[in-house]
Amino acid sequence: MPSRRADVTTWYLEQRAPADLLPAAVPAEPVTIARAEIPSPAFSRFLYTAVGGDWHWTDRLGWTHDQWQGWLDRPGVETWVAHVRGTPAGYAELDPQPGGDVEIVCFGLLPAFTGRGLGGHLLGVAAARAWDLAGRWPDRSPTTRVWLHTCSLDSPAALRNYQARGFRVHDVRTADTSVGHEPPGPWPGAR
Repeated sequence: MPSRRADVTTWYLEQRAPADLLPAAVPAEPVTIARAEIPSPAFSRFLYTAVGGDWHWTDRLGWTHDQWQGWLDRPGVETWVAHVRGTPAGYAELDPQPGGDVEIVCFGLLPAFTGRGLGGHLLGVAAARAWDLAGRWPDRSPTTRVWLHTCSLDSPAALRNYQARGFRVHDVRTADTSVGHEPPGPWPGAR
């Protein structure tokens, strides 16, 4: 895929205490959010491409099955999935790090589920699960910070959603980056 150069701004956001979390309203339509407890490279890759295909998420596209498995098998890595009437609608991936940090590494909705009030609710649940992650992983220290980042290539609603849930910007960086002319889409030929 041909690429172009662009200034990409990245915002780094954090919460420093569970009290920073501002929950969203529960969506009007029934939604369930559950942890995918069995690490599945195929399912995680599906979520990554289905959510990130429209937003230039390309870092993991070249990962092998073994690379996905290795990532998912790390203690404390969790995938939380929102379902609407049995259909995956979005997800959040949590990555515990040294010093009590938990990063929300991936977060988003599948295109058919945006604009329906699901994103704020999913983010609120994901952040709450990041704060209580140590309770599910006995060898983990308690969470002292939950953080994430978004960039100018992501959904325009992302930064507002993060801030509405109580995440505060602590750093902003802009870099000249090579990006595809068009996002890759969820799979080859989908565009």
